[in-house]
Amino acid sequence: MRLRNIPGSREAIAASRWCIQEPEKAKGSWRDIFGNGNPIHIEIGMGKGQFLMRLAEKNPHINYIGIEKYSSVLLRALQKMEEAPLENICFIRMDAEDLCLAFAQGEVNRIYLNFSDPWPKDRHAKRRLTSRQFFSRYHVILEKDGIVEFKTDNEALFDFSLDEAAAAGWRLDGVTRDLHHDAGMNEGNVMTEYEERFSALGNPIHKLVASRSGDIPMAPERG
Repeated sequence: MRLRNIPGSREAIAASRWCIQEPEKAKGSWRDIFGNGNPIHIEIGMGKGQFLMRLAEKNPHINYIGIEKYSSVLLRALQKMEEAPLENICFIRMDAEDLCLAFAQGEVNRIYLNFSDPWPKDRHAKRRLTSRQFFSRYHVILEKDGIVEFKTDNEALFDFSLDEAAAAGWRLDGVTRDLHHDAGMNEGNVMTEYEERFSALGNPIHKLVASRSGDIPMAPERG
């Protein structure tokens, strides 16, 4: 059975207390939902949630929101939360193109992108989570000093991401093509399931850290 086609996954998500069913209604009010004024960090394309849950456990003073498009993948994260609940984390089943419908200007402090779909065909470049179109969305929802952290083992996608960040007017604060052998950038690194798998195969992990700068532009239309 394919992970993305598990029967009943949408019903389970709808019934979960950790899933926000109508995120557009939470726009501008995420700290009210968490019941505190702590910083908000989001992971886009969170998969089964290992990375975000480890961060949430280590940092109870930060609110974490995991965004995942596929119901059956998100279901795996919910099953983990049932086993080990964390109160500083919640999830959204949403397409990443709708970020600006769910978060207000400057509402997010940090964005994590981990081993995102490379969308290898050129005609799909704008769907990549590190395209200039997505950097424009991040520029809107991030606070003034907010940052984006991106990890991948895909060298072509990493090269693309470096070019797109620069083209979007972002500042590159950290770049490495071998994260696990870069003492500075690897300090405090939390590994994802993919990262554990790829690094075990000997694949170098690439990482960039980028910060927004300049005036906030208009977010692109969806699509």
